[in-house]
This record gives sequence, structure tokens and C-alpha cells, in this order.
Amino acid sequence: MAKITQNINIVPHLWYDKEAKEAAEFYASIFPDSRMTNVTTLHGTPSGDADLVSFELWGQKFMAISAGPYFKFNPSVSFMVNFDPSREKDASEMINEVWNKLSIDGIVLMPLDKYPFSEKYGWIQDKYGLSWQLILTNPEGEERPTIISSLLFVGDQCGKAEEAMNFYLSVFKNSKQGHIARYPQGMEPDKEGTIMFSDFMLENQWFTAMDSAHDHKFSFNEAISFMVYCDTQEEIDHYWDKLSAVPEAEQCGWLKDKYGLSWQIVPKAMDEMISKSTPEQIDRVNKATLKMKKLDLAELEKAYKG
Repeated sequence: MAKITQNINIVPHLWYDKEAKEAAEFYASIFPDSRMTNVTTLHGTPSGDADLVSFELWGQKFMAISAGPYFKFNPSVSFMVNFDPSREKDASEMINEVWNKLSIDGIVLMPLDKYPFSEKYGWIQDKYGLSWQLILTNPEGEERPTIISSLLFVGDQCGKAEEAMNFYLSVFKNSKQGHIARYPQGMEPDKEGTIMFSDFMLENQWFTAMDSAHDHKFSFNEAISFMVYCDTQEEIDHYWDKLSAVPEAEQCGWLKDKYGLSWQIVPKAMDEMISKSTPEQIDRVNKATLKMKKLDLAELEKAYKG
């Protein structure tokens, strides 16, 4: 099976109450080529002991944390899973199988069915509240990775998908625009010309974005954020300065942009510091992080070395 491998610099981060490890194991059992890569327990966080879990699903890296019941997943950020018959000979059976497993104790948002844009598509919220869009893709089209983060602009942000996409394309390196499909006339409440579907790449990582003017009772929140791994303090400063738009949301490397989407701007070295260190080192790095808004790489390295 051909897999698109990327140098991943942006990783989706999922916030659970207590179930990060259990959820990662559940997803790894459902998707092909999937595994847990690391579990570290952070002690003395504001939420007490917190499990930090890294895992890979079908070539896509994820991070998750169990850090208390503060944020709930909602469909404003979901994950689109491409079942491509040109890559998987049994793509159509695979999509049914994955759908059935994700459906256990889940909520169907759009039934798995034939739609004008796909022979087989469905949108499901799994038992942890995380949303997945499963789609049988058209093998004629340009190849896309198997799992893509998908942004839904609703409420006050509805109509801003295109502006947001252009903004992100201007901020991130190695970025490019993909497809754009606009709402035609007669699709009320969606406004003609707004984004029905678009995709774009930031730092070799694909995203999709769309507007929806329907009455949704949710919006972007901290339950799903995007970790941007930086090599240098200059990079950290660049992304922080460009993206941060809500001063009161700045904490421990987290920020919110002007669309309400959460990002974590983190040094690549931090992964190493947390996954390959002694409990004392982890503790020192964690304590140093908790005092910061924007992360200071030199200070973190100092804490790490003790």
C-alpha cells in the first residue's frame, strides 16, 4: 500500500477528561497501520496527574491528554478519512467496517450513504464525542493523505473559511491551496459564494475547511488544538506573533487565533525532553512550562538539564 509520508510539523492534539489512553487504543484498533507510540504521566498539573499520549492512525500523528472535564469535542473540528480505491482495493468494505466500529455508542450526524459528492460518505460522532467524516474518494482526483483535519466555520465565524484559509497560507511555510467548491444559489441558509468545501496544505499537513450557516450550537474550542513543532525560538516567536489574537487564552504555549481556533506553539526538543527523560527532568520541564505563556526554549533546556 502506498502511503504518503510527510515531515510532520503540525499535529492535532485531543483533550480528554480521563480517557486519552483508552481512546487512543480504541482508534489504533480500528484504523490500519496504527499504534500507540508513547505514554508519559505528567504530575502536578492544574488537573492533577495527566496522561500524555502520542499515537499514529494510518500514517497521521496525534497527541492526546487526559487533563480533566474542561473541554468537550464538537463537530467544528473533525477528521476526514479518505478511503481511496486506487490505494486500497477493498476501500468500500473498509469504510463500512470502520464506520461500524466508530458507530458503537456514537451519534450519526450524516448517515453513511450515497451523496452528490461521493458514492459513500458519512459523518459520525464516536463514543468519546470526537467527529469523523468517512468518505470513499474519487481515485481520479489528486491524491490526499488518509486522515485530514477538517474545520467547520459556523456561527459568528460562518463565511470566514476562505479568509481563514488565506490567513493560514500566509503564516505557514510549505503551504499551498488545493480545491475550492462554493455554495451555489438556492442552498439557503448557506450564502452563495461561501465555501462549501476547500482544502489546503500547511507545513506539508493537509486541512479542509467549510462554512455552514445552519444553526449549530457549537464552535471551536480547546478540546482540539494544533501543535506546531518549531526548531528554533525564532520560529516560536513567528507563529506566536502571527497567530495569537486572544491575550487571556495565552498559557503554557497555547494560544487562540482570531477565528477561535486553538494552537500550541512548541519546540520540537520538548518531545525529546518529555518522552526520553527521567521523572525528575519531566517534572522540572513541566514546572517551567506552567509558568510561561509563550514557551522559552532556552529556559526549558535549562530546566531540563537542571
